Amino acid sequence: MDAKENFSALPWWVKWIAIPVIALVVFGGLISAVVGFIVGLLFKILVFAALVGGVIFLVRRFTSASSSSRGDW
Repeated sequence: MDAKENFSALPWWVKWIAIPVIALVVFGGLISAVVGFIVGLLFKILVFAALVGGVIFLVRRFTSASSSSRGDW
């Protein structure tokens, strides 16, 4: 009897409730650490993109303002 036959012989509540709950208990810390790392990384990428966009906006604004004022002279 192989593992597939053993698994198929189990009741539905063992397959769909008990085994996922056991997996969450055993690997819950690892899963939450990985999810926390990914969310933190995405947040840092978002902050980085916003800061770079802000710097580019400010540089373009001040360089266009200084070039237009030079044209008035």
